[in-house]
Amino acid sequence: MTVVEENLHSEITNELQGHLDKQRAAYLQDPVPTYQQRREDLLTLKRMINENREAIIDAICQDYGNRSRHETLFAEIISVTDGINDAVKQLKKWMKVQKRHVDKSMFAGGKNRVIPQPLGVTGIIVPWNFPVNLSVTPLAAAFAAGNRAMVKMSENSIALSRLLKDISGRYFPPEKLVFFEETGGVGIEFSKLPFDLLVFTGSGQTGRSVMASAARNLTPVVLELGGKAPAVIDPEYPLDKAVERIMFVKQFNAGQICTNVDYVFVHESQKDEFIRLAQAYTGKHCPDINHRDYTSVIDDRSFQRLMDTLDDARGKGATIINLSGDQQPNPELRKIPMHVVADTTEDMTIRQRETFGPLLMLLTYREPQEVIDYVNAHDRPLALYPFSNNQQLVDRYIERVMSGGVTVNDALFHVAQHDIPFGGVGPSGMGHYHGYEGFITFSKLRPVYYQPGFTAMKFLRPPYGKFADWVYNLLVKMKS
Repeated sequence: MTVVEENLHSEITNELQGHLDKQRAAYLQDPVPTYQQRREDLLTLKRMINENREAIIDAICQDYGNRSRHETLFAEIISVTDGINDAVKQLKKWMKVQKRHVDKSMFAGGKNRVIPQPLGVTGIIVPWNFPVNLSVTPLAAAFAAGNRAMVKMSENSIALSRLLKDISGRYFPPEKLVFFEETGGVGIEFSKLPFDLLVFTGSGQTGRSVMASAARNLTPVVLELGGKAPAVIDPEYPLDKAVERIMFVKQFNAGQICTNVDYVFVHESQKDEFIRLAQAYTGKHCPDINHRDYTSVIDDRSFQRLMDTLDDARGKGATIINLSGDQQPNPELRKIPMHVVADTTEDMTIRQRETFGPLLMLLTYREPQEVIDYVNAHDRPLALYPFSNNQQLVDRYIERVMSGGVTVNDALFHVAQHDIPFGGVGPSGMGHYHGYEGFITFSKLRPVYYQPGFTAMKFLRPPYGKFADWVYNLLVKMKS
């Protein structure tokens, strides 16, 4: 490391630590914000998004090169503000002290309570694919629980990062909320800070590094990673409906969604019909990839990765179907037509890595057990998408295939539900947020026992005599 690099590293570390120290000092001065304070923080967060909506949409589009306005409105604005509204509505109930059962045979007269209290200062590391959603949604949970937050944005979200840094100070003091731009090395130092909770959304490889850094401080982590999320279509389910719903999700954000359908299992008798229907959908809804409604791949490296994935599959014998016909990928705009990749083998890249783009791997099956065995032989996915009107079959997939979440007869939309938790399992992540589970994740559930003025335990102190023998023997019989 050069002297210049060492000085830059030192500056980053000092700046981050300085903000953490300020937020922790503010937390210690006011460790448990009132309901009114938390409600005001949530409403202010919503106001920050709404009052700067157009600037946010433009900044995200600039970072992407082209990002569909409607996709940004749906995924970054509407879903986020709706989630904040739900948190405001539920907040008083979430904050209630919980009564718990007391063992009256030993602690008669005592009381048990569980008190949700703020953890303190939380860190949030945000990816580029849904940069407002994946910063503001955990922020809403953090504020509902009474915390303070530091947010590190992605290197691919420079325009948005600078906007949020600029506007956040108009709504929140830095002791409450501060955003950081990735200028090189910020994320590494950020993950080393002794937060009271660290939330990371991104790749599994980076997630491992973040967890290792956090472990040095015993900082608890919530990891939202990714993986190869499967869909499976029951041959008795209307195939045209399944294709329509899968292809909509696959083209959304150019497929750059951690919970997107990575591959689909179709009954072997329906393979050709699936491809035909996918081509028909694309011809109707995505006829021109150069249109502004078709989102760009985020950067040149990702564009080349997707092209290399196609070349690898093609070179190893896969069948590649460009669903847009003669339209070719546009490297200048970083736009790639949706493709179906069939007849794949295990040695192909598309079988081994999350696609994270407009490429859909097509696998065939004869019996549901083949699907179950295949998915279970690989890393547990972040999502599972069974398409079937047969409840027994749906239950079989849900019971036999573990995943982070499930949408039945569609894809992705369990993530948009505010009253169910979102989170991965195993290689696809750990921990939950959204809704009440988000409030719980960002809270310490303090167990408190209240001892009454009189306690029978005073008769059970050493030296132990016959009375103690009698009581303990009685308790053994009662509890056996």
